[in-house]
Amino acid sequence: MDKATLLADLETARQRTRALITSLPQATLNVPYHPGVNPPLWEMGHATFFYEVFVLNWLDRSPSYNPAMDDLWDSFHVAHRDRWCRELFPGREETLAYFDAIYDRVADRIRRQPLTDDDLYLYRYAIFHQNMHIESLIWCRQTVGYPPTPDVTDERAAPGDRVDGDAEIPAGRWLIGMPGESEHYATSDFAFDNEKPRFEVELASFAISRVPVSNREFLAFVEDGGYQRPELWSFGGRKWLQAESDVESDVALVHGSPEPVLHKPQHPLYWRWHDGQWQERVYDSWQPLTPDAPVCHATYWEAEAWCHWAGRRLPTEYEWEVAALGNRPGEPFRRFPWGNEPVAPEHADMGGRAMARNPVWDFPAGDSRFGCRQMIGSVWEWTSSQFFPYDGFRIDMYPFMSTLQFGDHKVTRGGSCATSPNLIRGTYRQAYLAQRNDVYTGFRTCALRTTP
Repeated sequence: MDKATLLADLETARQRTRALITSLPQATLNVPYHPGVNPPLWEMGHATFFYEVFVLNWLDRSPSYNPAMDDLWDSFHVAHRDRWCRELFPGREETLAYFDAIYDRVADRIRRQPLTDDDLYLYRYAIFHQNMHIESLIWCRQTVGYPPTPDVTDERAAPGDRVDGDAEIPAGRWLIGMPGESEHYATSDFAFDNEKPRFEVELASFAISRVPVSNREFLAFVEDGGYQRPELWSFGGRKWLQAESDVESDVALVHGSPEPVLHKPQHPLYWRWHDGQWQERVYDSWQPLTPDAPVCHATYWEAEAWCHWAGRRLPTEYEWEVAALGNRPGEPFRRFPWGNEPVAPEHADMGGRAMARNPVWDFPAGDSRFGCRQMIGSVWEWTSSQFFPYDGFRIDMYPFMSTLQFGDHKVTRGGSCATSPNLIRGTYRQAYLAQRNDVYTGFRTCALRTTP
């Protein structure tokens, strides 16, 4: 990677972050505490602080922009609820001034200093970290009900012909993950620590759906009483249903109901039955449910219950990666389902534009070698795998990128409509708690294995 490309990536992240903040009316920046998301100004300040600490302070030992603010932008020093205390933090103009000052310094350093491998790694790490928070800013808008982001479009990009059924994946030996540090971590094959080191795995043959589960397919489960049938839900799923009922009960009591109201979830988070039709909230407006779009904002427990209802199962993360990339030992390595060409609009629904509203059979140019579609973009796809390190795992320069999630999170794969295109690749592993449904999560399924 050369300096021009690096500076372009930095500037793109800068402009997208700026637009996500400045497009919000001032009044929306002062909403009360909301669990599960961070307030937009804190997201911006935190991403800026990351550049300051892991680029400028680390490489140059430069002093902080404002030492009095360091603890407030540091996610390990300020509690989640406290991030919503507006009196603790500067306002928008002061935060934007901090943001611009640090970005100018980083860009200037890239131009002036030699681009060593170590420096390149830190620059890219910080840029990718910021792109993670760009996705967080987008799902914050959805969660809180803010207006749409500036990039949203109603245009149906990359339409495709309808496909369905399963792709048959042969048994064999496959490559999983990205190279370890011994294979040079600063190359174009950048990866986070949880994707490394690459290894081989032997898998039996399996059949995986060519497209994600659609709203239409999930609606059939809803209308068949799926949420009221305990035999479809695992112990963890039933615990989640009860926990959601308890939340509803607490809300009812706060609003003056004389007794707890037990109301288990009946459908995905942002759905409702209204005026004789199913609707879905997209940002701050209710719209008719798009039947052939991928089901979105589904928890792991809902995906698992749907599989029990449909006689299917979730793929393991190794099966998912093989279906997406199909990398075999001794063959040229593929970073994306379509090869090694960077993500383009015809490949995937990404970058906060279509927001998972396209039919599941769109974006045919993004097909994998086995004919699986939308494995990159649209929705993060749940797998059945727990998030654990690969054998030979080594912590990267940021020690908390992965370690805090090992063991109690599930693995999702593929990125979403809100993910930045330059962040994703087929080996990327995202860890979410099984109950998460504020992020753009969906799923595809496998046929149940049969014994010979």
